[in-house]
Amino acid sequence: MKTLFTKGMLASAVAVALTQPAMAQEDVKQQAKDNAEIIVVSGTPGGAGIRKIDASFAVTNIDASDIEKLAPKSTADLFKAIPGVWVESSGGESGANVFVRGFPGGGDAPFLTIALENSPIYPAPTLSFLENSQLFRIDDTIEMVEGLRGGPNPVVSNGQPGLTTNFRLKRGGESTEASAKYTISDYGLNRVDVVASGALDDDLYYMVGGYIKSSEGIRDAGFNSEQGNQFTVNITKVFEKGELNLYTRQTDDRGTWYLPTPLNVEGIDANYTQIGPLNRQGTITYGPNDTTESFDFGEGRGWDGHVSGGSIKLDLGNDWQLVDRFNLTKGEANTFGLVPNGSATTVANVADNGESATGAVTGTVYDGDTPIQQIGRWVVLKDIEAFTNDLAVSKSWEDFDTSFGIYSASTKANDWWSIGNTAYHVLQPGGELLDGIECNTDAQGCDWNYDISSVGDASTFALYATGTWYATTDLSIDLGLRRENHEVNYSVDEDLDGKITKALEYDETKTSWTVGANYALNDTSGVFVRMNRGYKMPYFDDFRDNWGAYTGGNDLIKEVTQGELGYKFMNDSIQFFATAFANEVKGDTFVRRPGAPAEILTNEAYGLELDGRYSHDSGFSLSVNATIQETEITASANNEGNESQRQPGWQVRVTPSYGFDIGDMYATVYGTLSAVDDRFGNNENTVVLEGYEKVDVGLTLEPTESLRLQFSVDNLTDEQGITEGDPRNPDSPNGRYIMPRSMKLSVSYLFF
Repeated sequence: MKTLFTKGMLASAVAVALTQPAMAQEDVKQQAKDNAEIIVVSGTPGGAGIRKIDASFAVTNIDASDIEKLAPKSTADLFKAIPGVWVESSGGESGANVFVRGFPGGGDAPFLTIALENSPIYPAPTLSFLENSQLFRIDDTIEMVEGLRGGPNPVVSNGQPGLTTNFRLKRGGESTEASAKYTISDYGLNRVDVVASGALDDDLYYMVGGYIKSSEGIRDAGFNSEQGNQFTVNITKVFEKGELNLYTRQTDDRGTWYLPTPLNVEGIDANYTQIGPLNRQGTITYGPNDTTESFDFGEGRGWDGHVSGGSIKLDLGNDWQLVDRFNLTKGEANTFGLVPNGSATTVANVADNGESATGAVTGTVYDGDTPIQQIGRWVVLKDIEAFTNDLAVSKSWEDFDTSFGIYSASTKANDWWSIGNTAYHVLQPGGELLDGIECNTDAQGCDWNYDISSVGDASTFALYATGTWYATTDLSIDLGLRRENHEVNYSVDEDLDGKITKALEYDETKTSWTVGANYALNDTSGVFVRMNRGYKMPYFDDFRDNWGAYTGGNDLIKEVTQGELGYKFMNDSIQFFATAFANEVKGDTFVRRPGAPAEILTNEAYGLELDGRYSHDSGFSLSVNATIQETEITASANNEGNESQRQPGWQVRVTPSYGFDIGDMYATVYGTLSAVDDRFGNNENTVVLEGYEKVDVGLTLEPTESLRLQFSVDNLTDEQGITEGDPRNPDSPNGRYIMPRSMKLSVSYLFF
């Protein structure tokens, strides 16, 4: 079966989208599952679509029911269900670190693109204090997410060589449906989710939904530290030979930025957070005139903006098809945090009188043995905007399909930072600042300050082409090429004195490629092989942080070469994918903190990904994903031969589920066991982060066709696992714990 349009009929997901979009989403999804016809759009020109069993690349599907069982604490937390991906989501709703297939990185998510309806929401995967997952919130309007590693990624869309996670929204059908859900928790969560869908007119369908929430946070801050709301509209109009889809997602959501805490101080554990009523309001000093200003650090990290866009799909006749996808993202992604600086100490070691210090808020006298730590009051204000457009035209012949695409993007970021502003605080939840310590009253604090204002614009223009030759009934061979031009204009005032200290105009062009083959062993199984080469182009912070290494820009372009060999099996009850991978990343630069020297690296990795699911008529199902990998720094001034930092040699997640009747009710019990290997916290491989196991469980009850109750426990055994050390001070005994045990209860009502 061909993967795009064939003569006289539509042979892939586009067929469903263009000829039967009025079907209820659950009906379409069930039909696809029953016939092993699951459709993916990631990795295809313009998001045209392909049967998963025909794909010559590794892609993971997580649908709405899976998301409900996984109960992710954040968007990034969901990505743990994708093999080949290591996620550190212990920073809260935002501020995650996402690593892909052993690719190098010191934090954030440098090789992750989040897409909505196959359009990248922000072309720069990571800027300082901004990774893509900060801009996206999961709610009941999501139908499915696809996770594509490698594969055709370097050629299509924004050319991401690592991981693309594509979220697909629910759509309306002929029947009107609605649901409302109320959720509470043992950490003070109050959340209401609603979603409704149906038909507005003939061939005109809608879906609307969103949420409003408030809580004190899993780590109790003593105030409502997590608050937010989101509203999504998705409109689809079907024509005789095509469709128009428009959506907007308005979000205002923020939460505490959880940071590394001391691992060697009694009473400091996974429930601890520094922020609290005694320190959430803080004053910083910045600029040449020692200007002072107060901020509410309880704002944490968040997103206040919108992601809006749509698509046009047209059957042009004579086996020509057109797909155009576009997206506009605009808003504020600010960060306010209390950031530890170095190791914990005691009052006696730094107090002016060598004996005690006084609380600046309460006037409490703290004895000399009171644990304290330097805490930086960091403020990062970030206004961003991005527009992308991806136009693809496809043509099918008897034994050959081809597509030609044009991708364009404009990316903007205006930043204002004042980071540093360190002062000693008491080490207890909401610990206050101290008087009686000399550097606490210094205008620049106890350590360094880094203040900047910057303006950046980037534009990308790419032409790409793909072709698939159906050599036999069972064998297909595909090829893709991409020629991309990338321009950056960027200027920085590093002292907030109105003087530009760094400025550049950058213009580079690169060619990416991919080649793959898929062989069907029979109707339910096959093998594939693929090679690709792609590039991660530099954005604004790459230049600022690596100014000394910047020589015309080439040193800052990361070249990624990958190989994949995979086996797949899909029938009515089993989906199983096994993918062996190997990659090399040249030109990676790592900076521990702004102003620190850059380390230029080459990394290599190889491994195996397992992604499986089994469903039985009895109501039992089992999902498994696992990754085994070896990583090595093959070129570095000081760390050659070491393993890549913060990436485990193996990790596994097993999720069993069983549904059964209790009288007139239907119940489902489920759980997830996660286990992860030791990791190194730094490229020097001197800091070991021990592996851990985590257990999550849940129960759902359906007393009636419309009423549904769900109870879930995250981290049932209250495991005190560590996801990372202190990235700014690796030798300091600080680290981020995984989230402590928490419980949630939700009540849903479905309207038909």
